Parts: sequence; structure tokens; C-alpha cells
Amino acid sequence: MNVAAWLARAGRALPDRPAVGIGSGVYQTYAELAARANRLAAGLSALGLVPGDRVVIAARNCAEYLECLYGIWWGGFAAVPANAKLHGAELAWMIDNAGAAVCLATPKEAQAIDAHRPAGLRHLIEIGSTDYAGLFRSEGAAVVETVPDALAWLFYTSGTTGRPKGAMITHRNLVAMTFGYLADVDPTGPADAVLHAAPMSHGSGLYILPHVCRGAVNVVPESGGFEAEEVFRLIAARPGTSMFAAPTMIKRLVDCPAAFDPRALRTLVWGGAPMYVEDVKRALDRFGPRLAEIFGQGESPMTGTVLPKDIIADRSHPRWLERIGSAGIANSACEIRVAGPDDAPLPVGETGEVLIRGDCVIPGYWRNPEASAETLRGGWLHTGDVGVLDADGFLTLKDRSKDVIISGGTNIYPREVEEVLLTHPGVREVSVIGRPDPEWGEVVVAYVVGEASPAELDRLCLEAIARFKRPKDYVFVDALPKNNYGKILKTELRAQDARRRSEGL
Repeated sequence: MNVAAWLARAGRALPDRPAVGIGSGVYQTYAELAARANRLAAGLSALGLVPGDRVVIAARNCAEYLECLYGIWWGGFAAVPANAKLHGAELAWMIDNAGAAVCLATPKEAQAIDAHRPAGLRHLIEIGSTDYAGLFRSEGAAVVETVPDALAWLFYTSGTTGRPKGAMITHRNLVAMTFGYLADVDPTGPADAVLHAAPMSHGSGLYILPHVCRGAVNVVPESGGFEAEEVFRLIAARPGTSMFAAPTMIKRLVDCPAAFDPRALRTLVWGGAPMYVEDVKRALDRFGPRLAEIFGQGESPMTGTVLPKDIIADRSHPRWLERIGSAGIANSACEIRVAGPDDAPLPVGETGEVLIRGDCVIPGYWRNPEASAETLRGGWLHTGDVGVLDADGFLTLKDRSKDVIISGGTNIYPREVEEVLLTHPGVREVSVIGRPDPEWGEVVVAYVVGEASPAELDRLCLEAIARFKRPKDYVFVDALPKNNYGKILKTELRAQDARRRSEGL
């Protein structure tokens, strides 16, 4: 099925229910949102698009985000939500790789893309402009029928090669994800709301689907992002509000001195990175039995495992501390396995790679058959995460086999940063690692062999990659630790970094 059918249904059955809110106000009802999606689908078709074509949304959180997303789906096209924090060159690469002829962008992002505009991009349309309004002039038809495995959301997630990979999320994947969320994480009704304080181009955007499915309201903060006091104020204005947040955001909410009655909060879901047990306990003290955790990847969106509210709140359980330090149990939409090098399941208590299988798992990567075959071999998604299952089915993550750095819930891939730094003529070698940080989880640190100043390297990064990927510290060394084959030992480098910090260097 086409997931836009849920919006069409809500437009008919719940026409006067609020669908999109800005702050504490209503921006669109379900009848209005369905009509806008219908017209946008017609407008995109008039530009020459046919079902299956990709349309990029390069936008910060805004009230128009839902009409863009559902207008794309209504016409049978595939949405490519792009992280608005990315550099213009990175956005242009993504547009080119997706083969997108149309990009809908908020003003700042449109300007950044235009400076690096790929040849295949025929229409760069600024959201809110006259050209954007022109897309809504004609009424369209019914929701275009799609097969379950048609591409719905092309999600770009970087890999160890440094170039992003496009995870091909299908309508089938999104339906399985939605049902898994409603069954295990956060049962939702038409009187409820979800607050998008995290980027709608990433994790928070996936929460749109279960809430549209159930006729709830999607709320965009007036600030467009995350501000703790604003979050409290908006939740208080709409009792029954849920929100997705990275652990960094939850810590800021816990530390915010503003008065807040947690009874208005329905569910506060964290994901994107683990949360320390002590932080979970503090959040539970502040917000009560309203916390849930999900573990998954873009390749298995919002599914994998779930640590539900009742388990997190059950302080009387003899293994409570172990459980709140885990990633929970398998989501109803999938199965999980901890496997050895041969992909065979390991006995309870043994550590191995976490594998996921189910209708939530993508069929492959966009135009990347090699990565698809490697990651999805044997019919299982190989997450690259290392964990252990206990006798009760709880998964505890031990480490990541990949060197991804998770800072503020956002993945940063060292190779991408390293390749930029190595373009400096004075840099002979470089290795980028994550350094533990109490606020961000990890921060980016570059160990450099060569002659360059931090200011020069900063400028180089800011010219080529997003600001949040820039190293927060540069450490200049005579040599990097390597094995007998010349491979840099990042484990040893992280240990060296820990020793330097303990010595106050």
C-alpha cells in the first residue's frame, strides 16, 4: 500500500482534527493537509515527474514539511529528506546521487544548494516562494497505487567509505515500522500529539507516520528546533504529547530549571545513542513512567529493539539496573539475533554482531549492490553493532564494530573527516576518533601527523563538510599507533587519548 492512504483516510474521516500545529496553534486540519498533498502531487506531475522519481526535501523543521512529504507520496514519488545541517556540496552530492530532478528547500538550504547545483537538478524550489505556491494550483487525483516494495524514503546514512549510502526504505518497511511503534512503543490516538524538536529529516520525521495513521497532530516548535523551556511549554499546552529525543536532549530537559508538570507528557522516546544508567534514573525521577528507548538503524527504521515504559519504570524488578542499561527486547515487527563470524546464532550470554530480520528491514542500498549484498547477506541486516542477549531476550550493546562517532545522537563517520583533513598539504597522516563527553556522548577529535594549525584545519573542514562534523580538538603527534600491516589502531589511539586526559594534557 501507499502510506499516503492513511492521510487520505484521515482527511475524510477526521477532517476537522488538527493535523499540523505550530507552537500551541493549529496550522492545518486533516482535510486541509490532505488537500494540499493532493495538489502538490499534481504540481510535481506537471513538472514531468512520474511515479518512482525521487524528490529531495532539504528543509529545516517547518509546518510545510508534512505537505511536502505526503505530497511526494501521494503522487507515487519517493521522498529524499536531507539533513539541513549539511554543507551545500554535500547536499548537492546527495541530489545528484539520488538522480533527483526536483528539490524542495527552505531558503538557507536553497541558497547553499544553488552554489553547488548539480546538472541534473531541473527545479530548485524554495518552500514558501511564488514558485512553491504555483505547485498547488491544480487539484490532483486519488492517491497513486504503489506496490508494497516501492521506494518511499531514500535515507542517506554514511558508511565507513566516507560516502553516504542511500538506504531504500519502502512502503512495506514504513507500514511495519508504524505498526511496531503503535504496538510496542507508544499507543496513540486522535487526541494525542507528537512534538518535532529533533530534525524531521531524520529520526523525528519517522514519527510522523504513526501519528498520521492514528489522526494525531504533528507539532513544529515555533523556534524550529530544540529549546528546553519551549518544549515544556508546548507539552503543557497539549496534554498527551510524545517526543523523540537524543540522549543529549533528554539530559538538557532534566537539567532545565523551568517548572514542568510531567503528567502532560505521554512518552519521551530516546534513540540514536545509548543513555547511561545514571542519566536514565535522573530522567525517570524528573518525568516519571514516561520513558521508552528504541534501538535500530536507518536500514531498519525505528525498529530493532524496544525498552518500553513499563519496564523502565519497574524499579522493583531484581534486574532493573541491568534492564535499563540494555536496549530492550525485539520489536514486534522483527526478529533479532546475536551471531558469530559465520552468522550462526550464539548462545545466551555470548557476544557477537547484532542482526535484524523482518518486514522493517530495507531491501538494499540505492545503486550500491556490493554494500547491499554485504550488509544483508543471508537475509539478515548486519548492523555492525556488537551485543549480547540474556536469557530473557534483552539485548545489551557492548560496542560498535564500525568506528562511527555518535555526537548528540547524530552519526559522524571518521573517514569522511579524515579525507578532508588529508587534503591539507601539511597533513601527512590523520586519524579521527570519538572522545567521551558528558554532554554530547562523544565529540570529534583528530590526531594529526604533520605541520598545520588548528585554525587552518578548521577552515578546511568548514569549506567541505557540515559544521557539526568538525573536530573539537586537534592533537599533533609524531606517529600514529599501527599494527604489523600498517593499519592504524583506533582502539589504541582511544586508549592513548584517555591517558592524556587523565594526565590533564
